[in-house]
Amino acid sequence: MSPGFEAVNLGMRYGKAQVLSGVNLRFDFSQLTALAGPNGAGKSTLGILSRLRRDFSGECKYRGQPITKWRPDAFAREVAYVPQSLRSEFPFSAEQVVLMGRSPHVSGMFESEQDREAAVKAMALTDTTHLSGRDFRTLSGGEKQRIILASALAQDPKVLLLDEPTSSLDLLHQVALYRILQGLCSGGMLVISVTHDLNLAGMYADRLILLRAGQVAADGPPASVMQPDTIAQVFDVRSQLHRLENDRPWITYGY
Repeated sequence: MSPGFEAVNLGMRYGKAQVLSGVNLRFDFSQLTALAGPNGAGKSTLGILSRLRRDFSGECKYRGQPITKWRPDAFAREVAYVPQSLRSEFPFSAEQVVLMGRSPHVSGMFESEQDREAAVKAMALTDTTHLSGRDFRTLSGGEKQRIILASALAQDPKVLLLDEPTSSLDLLHQVALYRILQGLCSGGMLVISVTHDLNLAGMYADRLILLRAGQVAADGPPASVMQPDTIAQVFDVRSQLHRLENDRPWITYGY
């Protein structure tokens, strides 16, 4: 079976800055991967995988085919991207924003009953049903993040790419989100999440990738990646590694 995504010798520059260099990665279905590193380290990779960045070197394939060869509508039916934030100047309700996630599947002028059912299911899963009639512009940052996630889930994708999805969420919804992601991966979805919260990644991810200076610094199960020497190398921060009762890793900083 071909991997979900495969990156070969991936590189990217922002002006004179080399933000990715010689990156080789494979992402499989039924796997929750957390991508972390100093500021800017992970978003470039996510931008390439989501087809939002086309100015890269090397090769990036989805299901065995270069992403540049995919028809945009076919790719959108398979891969959903969840940005950190979304601005809207128009008076869309939260439900309307969620229904926009169905656009790759809509064949006529109006949403079908299937589209509405998908939106209802996605809003229930993200605890946003009560926000349905609210003007999206009036929502808090955390509420907007959950609506954006619901829109991506309504898309019914095979792959979910998330950019710091918990940055505006309270603790309850941070935990709820990662439990949702775990459940989606158990059902066969491929999920990649850029995060700055290593402990959340350690608690819930199957795999943790650390990037530094445009290259992969560490890649593997969180317990093997979240070692003090590795954390110091990547983030220039001293840390201590602990084990929770479920044998998941947890780190404390500043020692």
